[in-house]
Amino acid sequence: MAPRLQLERAAWRWVETVRPEDVAAEHIETAYRIRLPGCQRGTCRRNCKGNPNCLVGIGEHVWLGEIDENSFHNIDDPNSERRDKNTFVGLTNLGATCYVNTFLQVWFHNLELRQMLYLCQNPRAEEHDLDLDYEPQTICEHLQYLFALLQNSNRRYIDPSGLVKALGLDTGQQQDAQEFSKLFLSLLEDTLSKQKNPNLHNVIQQQFCGQFAYVTVCNHCGRESPLQSRFYELELNIQGHKQLTDCVTEFLKEEKLEGDNRYFCESCQTKQNATRRIKLQSLPRTLNLQLMRFVFDRQTGHKKKLNTFISFPEVLDMGPYLEGRAGEKCIYELNAVLIHRGVSAYSGHYIAHVRDARTNDWYKFNDEEIEKMEGKKLQLGIEEDIAETSKSQTRKPKCGKGFHCSRNAYMLVYKRQGDDDNQAEVNVQVPGQPFEFVPLEWLKKWLDDSTVTKAIDNSKFICSHGKLHPDKIGDVKRISVKAAEIIFNRYGGSPRLDGSALCQDCVKQRCRVLRLKNQLNEDYKVISNLVKVAVNGNEGFWIGKASLRSWRQLALEQLEEEEEETKHTNGKTNGQGPEVLGAKDGSVPESKEDREENLNFNEDILCPHGGLCISENERKLITTEVWDKLRVYFPKAPEFSSSQDSCQQCMSLEREGKENEALNRMMAHEQKTSLLNLFHDKNRPTLQKWPQETDVLYIVSLFFVDEWKRFIRRPTRCNPVSNVGNSILLCPHGGFMFTFDSMAKGDAKHIALLWPSEWEAVTKHFLVDESIRVYRLVEKCQDDTVNVEYRTDPELCLDCREGLLFQQQRDMREYTQATVYVRKVLDNKMVLKEAAPEMNASGSEAEDEREEPKVEGEGDPDFSQSSDGAKRQKLCDSGVGPGLHLSTFVIPQKPGIRRSTRHRKVRGEKALIVSANQTLKELKIQIMHAFSVAPFDQNLSVDGRCLMDDSATLGSLGVIPECVICLKADEPIADYAAMDDVFQVCMPEEGFKGTGLLGH
Repeated sequence: MAPRLQLERAAWRWVETVRPEDVAAEHIETAYRIRLPGCQRGTCRRNCKGNPNCLVGIGEHVWLGEIDENSFHNIDDPNSERRDKNTFVGLTNLGATCYVNTFLQVWFHNLELRQMLYLCQNPRAEEHDLDLDYEPQTICEHLQYLFALLQNSNRRYIDPSGLVKALGLDTGQQQDAQEFSKLFLSLLEDTLSKQKNPNLHNVIQQQFCGQFAYVTVCNHCGRESPLQSRFYELELNIQGHKQLTDCVTEFLKEEKLEGDNRYFCESCQTKQNATRRIKLQSLPRTLNLQLMRFVFDRQTGHKKKLNTFISFPEVLDMGPYLEGRAGEKCIYELNAVLIHRGVSAYSGHYIAHVRDARTNDWYKFNDEEIEKMEGKKLQLGIEEDIAETSKSQTRKPKCGKGFHCSRNAYMLVYKRQGDDDNQAEVNVQVPGQPFEFVPLEWLKKWLDDSTVTKAIDNSKFICSHGKLHPDKIGDVKRISVKAAEIIFNRYGGSPRLDGSALCQDCVKQRCRVLRLKNQLNEDYKVISNLVKVAVNGNEGFWIGKASLRSWRQLALEQLEEEEEETKHTNGKTNGQGPEVLGAKDGSVPESKEDREENLNFNEDILCPHGGLCISENERKLITTEVWDKLRVYFPKAPEFSSSQDSCQQCMSLEREGKENEALNRMMAHEQKTSLLNLFHDKNRPTLQKWPQETDVLYIVSLFFVDEWKRFIRRPTRCNPVSNVGNSILLCPHGGFMFTFDSMAKGDAKHIALLWPSEWEAVTKHFLVDESIRVYRLVEKCQDDTVNVEYRTDPELCLDCREGLLFQQQRDMREYTQATVYVRKVLDNKMVLKEAAPEMNASGSEAEDEREEPKVEGEGDPDFSQSSDGAKRQKLCDSGVGPGLHLSTFVIPQKPGIRRSTRHRKVRGEKALIVSANQTLKELKIQIMHAFSVAPFDQNLSVDGRCLMDDSATLGSLGVIPECVICLKADEPIADYAAMDDVFQVCMPEEGFKGTGLLGH
């Protein structure tokens, strides 16, 4: 069949000789391509989207092409491994990949996930000849290919080595199955979010993502503080429990916050006893329940497996656990059980029991071997007797009807009732007369016998006249009325589109537009030649250069604007809707590209006041003949004759602007000269290194300094700064908001210190709303020590300061997207050694000290520092209690080192982005990617405190923004050779590599 573009041209070629009023039925059928012949099987490589009669290649070949299955197995007799009818396909165990095979079978039997995965676009495959061998490259392509083989292969089992290799998995080492599931779903979610089809962006979230909230309730006032969070599986503690419902209850149990763990209530404005618990707010279609069967043994320092029995139901009612959703479906049916056979957490074998969504039969997937369970019930008895030692053998408890007991189940998959619809089968024949139209995408989904097909929706193909839009003919297929009756009766849908749905009005309008487009091309050639003719200065018209460049496109869009149906094909009114019209409120586009794209014809020389713009570089003078031809296409365009003057208001504003620019340059030069050191950030005073000759330093807002520097750098583009703006540093009562200690530490990012001489210059150039200063009183004691008292004017406001501290503490507990630093250490010496650079002066500070002798005014005590001052000892906090506006320091006789307030990364340290509500386990996974250290080999500490509870949030563990977390990795031990070693998995674009997660 001819390419789509050729089909499009052939469908409308008749408009060259037929006027709109002469359009007949034959022309309409030609436009809708009704008379094109259907393709025969084997003649088209893929479905002809431009031909509504082509029904070839909309089944499995659109994804698979021709599969050469001989490349998967090298066996003498292929018949011995041929797949039996109505059976599933197994997966080869490549050495220690049984855990991968179990999850692949579970995901493959999730029909909606499989369907959406098939819809992922593969431009690389579309560009190649599908008759040639297809080699998937990306992980998504490998998964598509593998699922297609699991569905369509004639072999009893297939080889998943392509996907395993793409993931970078070590086939000789067993991995942590639960960690693999999380990381792989995260990778798949990221891949689908980048697809062009918006229906694929949230597939993983719709299938597996639920939502709960950590709700804290104050015992005093009853105020609730919820913290929202998402989950893809519920991790349930099974230790000490016998029933699955008991595990869920413990997960949602209430926690008391008392004593040192009290909660700061914003309503009470003080710490109060409180309770905290998890509230389930929404549940996903597929509910994954992870049974925490593998736990860390503190005595041995290794993981161990809990071989205790857990009873779980076939039908799970989650209604009692869901908050505020009384009418929502909460009934779940058991869909899969993942089993780990073996008593050790470091060895064993994985299998999966999965229920077929179409027949409800249960199957056991054990790598290449697949066994169908007798009847319709799950049978786990034989799995509980394998690989059990005499010590671990316990009597299996009795299970009631509708329940199962297992000591080896580590993951349960439940599917919400009502989300699956049975797939019917209908034979669709190449249609004759009469006929109907159905969507091509719907047919693709329907021909996949495992896809849950929804009702037909033809509404997006309708024109403004209520019929089939001619531009949408490539998105539908023509089938017989008999086949359409069967399909619509079984699946429903609307509207029905038969032979009467061919729109005569749309065809006539398109005929008129195409004929005008042909004329437009002729006029374009004429005008292109006429604009080259010189124009007499007293004649002609002004036209914008941007409009002259794009007038043909603008005219084309304006012609199509008359065709209202076009909005159904491109989602806008032909590029001329209100959102793209020229500015009518006096605003001026920022760039030429904006003007060319957003303005109507000739509005690019329209000034904000409605007159002719003053810039002659943006306009051109054309002859009256050219303007008359253009006015045919743009009768409402602004018209400016050659004798019309430019806008007087714009000219006046331009003169004022140039004068203001000159004044700003002069002002910036004068201010920079007066405050040169402040502008270059040199010779700056610091609270930690107080100069001996200076008793008073002045404080200004750092925001004021930044805005002033911005003006100095670009005086013609930025507004001058007129006010110091120190009032933002004061509370509503007029008190200062910072203590000396806070200014020397974290609050330094809000203020800047000035020498007295600099303050005098500031008062000359700027208005000062508030004068703030810090000064000291020095008293020498009898023991040769020096007491120094630091004060500020105005003094500290205790009430507001306490509220600010509470706010800061709350921010530390409830932060999102904050930075922490993880530092890998080998021992305590390494910690001190690598922390040493933080004690040194910053590079900029050292440079300032080197350049100090070169600064003008070196003799000025406000600018120079004596050698004694340069060697001043570190001031040590004497521990004055909170709330006092006085800090007393003792200057020791031994020299110290000034500490920089900025964090400086050292060797072996990396920055990570975290949130307070994420768990320590999630942080360990981030650290795993950054340092290639497995989570269970990580020993983390903050300020000497060990972080142990993986399920606790970072906020509850006291991990605050900008803190340094020390990471010490466990060394390998000798008897690891008897176990499965570290697995190499990660999540870069090319797959999982180098994470070192141990398996079970």
